[in-house]
Amino acid sequence: RVQLAESGGGSVQAGGSLRLACTASGHTSSNYCMGWFRQFPGRARVGVASIDGAGRTSYPNSVKGRFTISRDAAKNTLYLQMNSLKPEDTAMYYCARVQRRGAYYSDVLSPKTYNYWGQGTQVTVSS
Repeated sequence: RVQLAESGGGSVQAGGSLRLACTASGHTSSNYCMGWFRQFPGRARVGVASIDGAGRTSYPNSVKGRFTISRDAAKNTLYLQMNSLKPEDTAMYYCARVQRRGAYYSDVLSPKTYNYWGQGTQVTVSS
């Protein structure tokens, strides 16, 4: 059974940086499409970064140039480096993984694409 656990959230001032980590257990996740999502109170989850099995990355315009997704296959860990943080980045952040390795997914930033989710880690950015 795949289990994902996020860490690295916290409070930071605007302009600061945080690095989130997502450790997978129960099954190797290095060749699967994985993503980071965030959720504002009362809103649906939205994708902020994804990386597929070949290492291709995708970002929405809202974080492009500020957030970087990466993975360490040896540690079975996914990362999200967040720089130049803004108060509007304040949210709960989740990592997720797809069901099928190597499959093509048309919308890698949609939460509907993903089957496994972590419990989330809170990021708070103060002005």
